[in-house]
Amino acid sequence: MKVSLFITCLVDVFSSEVGKDTVELLEKLGCEVDFPEGQTCCGQPAFNSGYLKESKETMKHMIKTFQHVDYIVSPSGSCITMLKEYKDLFRDEPVWADRAANLSKKSYELAQFIVDILGVEDVGARYEGTATYHTSCHMTRLLGVNESPIRLLQHVEGLNLIPLPFKQDCCGFGGTFSVKMASISEQMVEEKVQHIESTDADVLIGADCGCLMNIGGRINRLGKNIEVKHLAQILNHS
Repeated sequence: MKVSLFITCLVDVFSSEVGKDTVELLEKLGCEVDFPEGQTCCGQPAFNSGYLKESKETMKHMIKTFQHVDYIVSPSGSCITMLKEYKDLFRDEPVWADRAANLSKKSYELAQFIVDILGVEDVGARYEGTATYHTSCHMTRLLGVNESPIRLLQHVEGLNLIPLPFKQDCCGFGGTFSVKMASISEQMVEEKVQHIESTDADVLIGADCGCLMNIGGRINRLGKNIEVKHLAQILNHS
């Protein structure tokens, strides 16, 4: 099966190891992975800030960049959610409507693709430790991916997975929200870290690098001995 990797801005700039683990994991599962070099941002930051006209130029570029691929897979539920929005944003533009809908239809978050398309729940991973899983807002509430990451983690040998209290609560990142509403964001991530600590987990796992960067930054500033890992890093571990 041919898969095209959408790396996302945060993975490209801050978490390249997540991209590496994503590719290796997909290849282990029998996928042929390519990387369209023309890819850029999905347009979400500008769109969420109200710059629809400007963000659409970026979206059109992404549509053209990925128009010939079979599947688009990304280690980010948030960015895949944005690609899924294209079909609605361009529905009244005849030149782009079908192309946008086609891109949205073939776009998948990593765990969603592994479970729903490849039909795999046990990827053969092994990771010793006690962990808890943070459910990011966009991935769960907008993309609707709730169970796939948990199913995959439950099959990781050696991993003791503890439910995270108040898992539905936002971590306070929200992209530009954490900049514009810094004081509120700080209190939200503080509560999130307290909930993580209550599980006695050694590792926090998540599937969106924005959330992990935000929570990990707070954990680091507080001097807490908790590792922060992306789902791909756990699933590619053996």
